Amino acid sequence: MVLLGLLQAGGSVLEQAMEQVTGGNLLSTLLVACAFTLSLVYLFRLAVGHMVPLPPGAKSPPYIFSPIPFLGHAIAFGKSPIEFLENAYEKYGPVFSFTMVGKTFTYLLGSDAAALLFNSKNEDLNAEDVYSRLTTPVFGKGIVYDVPNAIFQEQKKMLVHGLNLDYFKQCVSIIEKETKEYFQSWGESGEKDVFEALSELIILTASHCLHGKEIRSQLNEKVVRLYADLYGGFSNAAWLLPGWLPLPSFRRRDTAHRKIKNMFYKVIQKRRQSAEKIDDILQTLLDSTYKDGRPLTDDEVAGMLIVLLLAGQHTSSTTSAWMGFFLARDKTLQEKCYLEQKTVCGENLPPLTYDQLKDLHLLDRCIKETFRLRPPVMTIMRMAKTAQVSVLA
Repeated sequence: MVLLGLLQAGGSVLEQAMEQVTGGNLLSTLLVACAFTLSLVYLFRLAVGHMVPLPPGAKSPPYIFSPIPFLGHAIAFGKSPIEFLENAYEKYGPVFSFTMVGKTFTYLLGSDAAALLFNSKNEDLNAEDVYSRLTTPVFGKGIVYDVPNAIFQEQKKMLVHGLNLDYFKQCVSIIEKETKEYFQSWGESGEKDVFEALSELIILTASHCLHGKEIRSQLNEKVVRLYADLYGGFSNAAWLLPGWLPLPSFRRRDTAHRKIKNMFYKVIQKRRQSAEKIDDILQTLLDSTYKDGRPLTDDEVAGMLIVLLLAGQHTSSTTSAWMGFFLARDKTLQEKCYLEQKTVCGENLPPLTYDQLKDLHLLDRCIKETFRLRPPVMTIMRMAKTAQVSVLA
């Protein structure tokens, strides 16, 4: 959410920006402060410009009043969003509104209320108006939320065409091989941060499966760090502050974006010049065309390769880390999962196959329970372009 840029790690984005950028220079401090203020004014004007009048006779959702002008409930939400939403749900029900940083947010909690969002059309509840500001510097221009929704839908179909069941079956052995090699490289002792380790592992497996051998062969610790810097572009500050501000995280994001794309360009151009056709996602994108017959440019292909890697990396690593944490606390459950794998796959644990996965019922329930307890995505956002009617409101 936009407001999270205000209040994390015990200080405001403005304070962090001043400390990181100015180094005590008064003029720089004033410039950053002015830029911050202008960004707030911009957000306020954007919010007012998107206000949608309700049709005659329609009722507004319950509104949670705040005595704090403009900021509204940003402080309470920023400190503990889940607690804030749970308390609001108990008091106001599944649909309610409140103000944060000059914008009115309406939350739809629970499967019945959220059905309105999932069943809506993009022209009514718009995604790119919310996400483009954040995603475009990371993914690049001309793809995803930086294009009209009709073009975005064409791009998604290109990816779906390559990510079919037969391709998933091929990926099982790749993922197993990458995983074994990664954990074997740890040695016999030492400590690792589980979340960071699984983030690294998923970058390796995703790159091998989704990018192909050429790009995977170039992955080293330095390139993995670039991916981390690029993913750092999905930050609280990026929601609130203009992307051109000289913040260290913005500079790292832009540098990583440029270097990763340059690496992709070389692979793409080499593949285009090759007569060999390789059955992977990269080749699918190179062979894809829009409805008007136009093929993807090198820049579009490179951007979509970034999307493939980063779009699911955080959710996968978060879920894997939480499940690892839960299993680490329960030795009995660990043993049961291990026994199930030996029963399904064989006593000596030969290479895993796709068809065996459906028989790992206990492991499947562990994953689903992790999703239930620690969902990796807390909020899905849309910009209301037209008035919406909910029977629950």
